[in-house]
Amino acid sequence: MKEMEEMEKKKQQEKEAREGDEETWVHDSSVDHRGRLPLRASTGVWKASLFIITIEFSERLSYFGIATNLITYLTRVIHQDLKTAAKNVNYWAGVTTLMPLIGGFLADAYTGRFPIILASSLVYLVGLSLLTMSQLIPSLRPCDSSSPCSRTRKVHEVMLFLALYLISIGTGGHKPCLESFGADQFDDNHAEERKKKMSYFNWWNFALCGGLLLGVTIIVYVQDYVSWGVADLVLAVTMAVTIGTFYTGRSYYRYLAPEGSPLTPLLQVLVAAIRKRNLPHPPSPDSLFEASASESSHKRLLHHTNRLRFFDKAAILEGGEELSNGEKYDPWRLATVTQVEEMKLVLNMIPIWLTSLPFAVCVAQAPTFFVKQGVAMDRRIGGGGRSFEIPAASTYALGAVGMIISVTIYEKLLVPFLRKSTGNERGINILQRIGFGMIFSVTAMSVAAFVEAKRLRMWKHDILTQGRAMTKPSMSVFWLAPQFLILGFGDGFTLVGLQEYFYDQVPDSMRSLGIAIYLSVLGGGSFLSSFLITIVDHVTRRADGGGEGWVGKDLNSSRLDRFYWLLAAINLVTLCVYVAIARRYTYKNVQRRVVVVSDCRENGEEDHEARA
Repeated sequence: MKEMEEMEKKKQQEKEAREGDEETWVHDSSVDHRGRLPLRASTGVWKASLFIITIEFSERLSYFGIATNLITYLTRVIHQDLKTAAKNVNYWAGVTTLMPLIGGFLADAYTGRFPIILASSLVYLVGLSLLTMSQLIPSLRPCDSSSPCSRTRKVHEVMLFLALYLISIGTGGHKPCLESFGADQFDDNHAEERKKKMSYFNWWNFALCGGLLLGVTIIVYVQDYVSWGVADLVLAVTMAVTIGTFYTGRSYYRYLAPEGSPLTPLLQVLVAAIRKRNLPHPPSPDSLFEASASESSHKRLLHHTNRLRFFDKAAILEGGEELSNGEKYDPWRLATVTQVEEMKLVLNMIPIWLTSLPFAVCVAQAPTFFVKQGVAMDRRIGGGGRSFEIPAASTYALGAVGMIISVTIYEKLLVPFLRKSTGNERGINILQRIGFGMIFSVTAMSVAAFVEAKRLRMWKHDILTQGRAMTKPSMSVFWLAPQFLILGFGDGFTLVGLQEYFYDQVPDSMRSLGIAIYLSVLGGGSFLSSFLITIVDHVTRRADGGGEGWVGKDLNSSRLDRFYWLLAAINLVTLCVYVAIARRYTYKNVQRRVVVVSDCRENGEEDHEARA
């Protein structure tokens, strides 16, 4: 009896020592800036992520300061027609949000996140500097200041697009790595830090919206009423200062080393499963091969799930063969259960990615057609000689306001309430959050269609009353507020949810690439928007007997209201498909590190039957 009491006491002491060690040091395979085990009290969490959020604020200030007013610049200064300008904006936005696939892959496979962030930020700064030079150096400006700018210099167009696509390259390394680098500062195996990490994505987007708000108000105002060159100079200086700030925080960061190409293990699972395609499925998942906890101490293990069972064959030990601890095996012939489950995670993401594209198409309308609608409306505030005309691109700030409101309500009101009522530490599942936001996209496009139809009627009325020399439209730009706000509400649920989903549900070795996959949704939406514009324009021109079609040379000869109705219908159908997919989705099921797992159903972080 006494011996048993001593053994229990010893176990308790070991447990307390282990818990004390967990509170002192971080054991998630990260290191500090000197390559040592990170001290929990002096590294990571908010003290580190604030440096990272600062440079994100600067990048979003620059991006939205340029992107939201780019269509105005292309039509007013470069003299492109509406259709061409909208396509160029969508192409640039598409490339900018697809480039992160390359940057994310390089960071995960070879360099790590910090070096890619630093290098890409410098490339971004070069792009902003060239943009500034194209406005301030006389020989590179659109035209001589003494002559009307009816035709821009070719050298200016070359410099403009070179600068823009350098910014795209900079974004390619900046965006996938910065957000995931910030999330790396929170230890998934520490309960308190894990909760803070769930808030991190919400406050990350709060800071993002802060940069967006200043970009589409102050920067856009400077562009329209002071000088495009001065605005570009402000952006370049701000980026330079925040790069320095980001670098000074290096001693507070936690760094995860790259683990080689994240695509190789996926290919190995596919090859091994094909080789064993004729083998019968094992009677129990317990007979599948998994690396021991000691061999996989640097990574988290996943529980088996019953989806896509063909790939389970990659983990079958042929001929009843047993492998002892530490024994080498050919990864092209035998995969672990964790590798198989990672393959399933990636494949399960494809339907979510595809059904998110129509929402991204709606997002692409805000900096293009929504802003051009604002140009054609009354933007005056006040009356008489004291009236003030707001820049058309500043209306985009309403979308940021909507996103800030929805993120704040979700974080401060809904999550605490839902945690208590559902017992889910997230409040609601990630896919539920995404789907809820998609409802707003249908509503936003429907409202946009009503507003545009009303604007066209008012324009025709103004032509009748004021004549062709109409000076001011009678419809206020604040009629656009509902569609911006509603779409912003949807962003707060869907876009933030997609960020969390693609970071959390990818294999641990692919987290930079996961953020890049999220951004590729927006890039794919921009390209799909351009494709839809081309198709709709072609089809409606033919239906109209060679007329203007739905997307004409200018806003008043177009029928954007019908285009918006089309988008609303597409999003409604896609939402129904998404709900069907989400209801059958199985989330990543991670084994806890602090216990020896004997029953997956009892010890997983999330039960493998968890549904959206």
